[in-house]
Amino acid sequence: MTALLVAAFLVVHGLLHPGVWTAPQQQSGGAPAPFTPGHSWLLASAGVSTAVSRAAALTLAWYTAVVYVVAGAGVLADAGWWPTAALVAASSGLVLKAVWFDPWLSVGVLLDLGVIAAVAGSWPASLY
Repeated sequence: MTALLVAAFLVVHGLLHPGVWTAPQQQSGGAPAPFTPGHSWLLASAGVSTAVSRAAALTLAWYTAVVYVVAGAGVLADAGWWPTAALVAASSGLVLKAVWFDPWLSVGVLLDLGVIAAVAGSWPASLY
């Protein structure tokens, strides 16, 4: 049961990444979305266009999702490599959220940090 819950968390959290970065840019009524996925404080300061920044964000978001799904599959398969995949996924998620930071992403940062802390602490122990 624990493996199923951990795998479900990893897969769902991973699939939220591209969902956030592909969300519509306008809400109903024409109001702008609270988060602009093409805007990166770091890339904008380097003179990178919004279109290139958005493409890079989408690429990293999909990469993060795929690695989280692989980590979840590894949990279900009782593979010894799943913690490494989870660390890679959480790290890429943190890079994504740092380079394209918006306060709206704070919960995602905490979830990625939680994955890193859980793997570092070998928690839950029944999966190791």
